[in-house]
Amino acid sequence: MTEIGRILVTGAAGFIGSHTCEKILQEGHNVIGLDNLNDYYSLKLKKYNLELLKKFENFKFIKADIREIDDLLLIFKKHSFSDIIHFAAQAGIRYSLENPFLYQQVNVGGTLNLLELAQQFNCKNFIFASSSSVYGNQQKVPFSEEDTVTCPISVYASTKQAGEALCYTYHHLYSININCLRFFTVYGPRGRPDMAPHIFTSRILQGKKIKLFDNNPSTISRDFTFVSDIVDGIARTIKYNSGFEIINLGYGDPIKVIDFLSIIEELSGKIAKIEFIGQKPYDVRTTYADISKAKRKLGFKPRVGINEGLEKFFNWFKEYYGFF
Repeated sequence: MTEIGRILVTGAAGFIGSHTCEKILQEGHNVIGLDNLNDYYSLKLKKYNLELLKKFENFKFIKADIREIDDLLLIFKKHSFSDIIHFAAQAGIRYSLENPFLYQQVNVGGTLNLLELAQQFNCKNFIFASSSSVYGNQQKVPFSEEDTVTCPISVYASTKQAGEALCYTYHHLYSININCLRFFTVYGPRGRPDMAPHIFTSRILQGKKIKLFDNNPSTISRDFTFVSDIVDGIARTIKYNSGFEIINLGYGDPIKVIDFLSIIEELSGKIAKIEFIGQKPYDVRTTYADISKAKRKLGFKPRVGINEGLEKFFNWFKEYYGFF
């Protein structure tokens, strides 16, 4: 018997995906979480995320790869989805230079597979997890959804831009309600080990040197956004029938990366050993979200400031990794 009204969440074992599943499961939605459980980062952390989700009776996990259209087809034949929230992607800007074909296969090809099945099986709502990286190194701040995005500076950013273009095409051709959400530097508990909060905290607590992709004095800034605020925006988007929309989700108040690091120093009571190695050509100088559209259309309002957010992350990190 087909199950009606389920939400498919791809990348469900990942950082933002698992937090989103948790939120919408608590709201009473029936969720099927899909993930291929690759080893780009700790499989232990992904399994930890899944164990939290498996406590919900309205959650079911399926191990599958979005590159495999035949496997996806079987899933869509068995289950009926009212909504798709698509997080599954090969993450990491630096790694995209080492393995660009993988990014094309997963981020572009996998997204195309899901959009094609969404139209074939009459799924009316599709949320695509995009990225602030599509804005590249543009000078105008804050970054607005109305800005032209034609100069991505990493392979990862290019694949996210391509994903947005595919989303628009499928909306235009098949009238699927699609929202592309551009996330700005998301951090928080269960965050990926390859991201700055994790790397900074780990190295400070272990007394190891931090190689900072920045100049001295600091020039790099990021619009750090706590994961619960991002998830709130995603949950609001499920109820938003726009036709097609691109929406920034960020905090809207960037800080320098060196100041972000200073807060972790204060939390740990330790001084970081820093080596400034300069900005890399694939790293943007700043991210800064204009969130006026999200406020207006979704009622979005970020609530967790940087000090509170980093304290929450730091406390989780110490407990999870056994630092006392």
